[in-house]
Amino acid sequence: MTSATTDPVEEFRRLSDDDPELRAHGAYYSCTFLLDMEEHRFLVRMHRGRVEELVTDPEPLTAHDFAIRASADTWRGFCSPTPPPMCHGIWAATFRRGMRLEGDLLVLMQNLRCVTRQLELLRVTGPLVPAHRDSAPSD
Repeated sequence: MTSATTDPVEEFRRLSDDDPELRAHGAYYSCTFLLDMEEHRFLVRMHRGRVEELVTDPEPLTAHDFAIRASADTWRGFCSPTPPPMCHGIWAATFRRGMRLEGDLLVLMQNLRCVTRQLELLRVTGPLVPAHRDSAPSD
């Protein structure tokens, strides 16, 4: 788990870019996907196995190849170091935990090993939560 001072979103980016498995298998891992964690959404743009862009709460019509959507509770289980039953992978969570796979699933399947590895890194960072942003001053 990351420390309280570490931004999980930036930690996810760092872990993804530094992961030996993603570097080994990622030469053709180029796609854009959305992780919808109910409370926040994250657009991940991959290019040749590296995170080219990671956008927190993108605009609703931002293009992506596929989306992985689930409740915040399902993601909390999925992202725990030892996930509870049926939260250990996207297929199990899809069958029993209400996770949904949407969009161009061919792109997901073409990149499945890399996507799976990247999602496993969420067990290190925990659920992605954007860094605290100061609210605008009130008048």
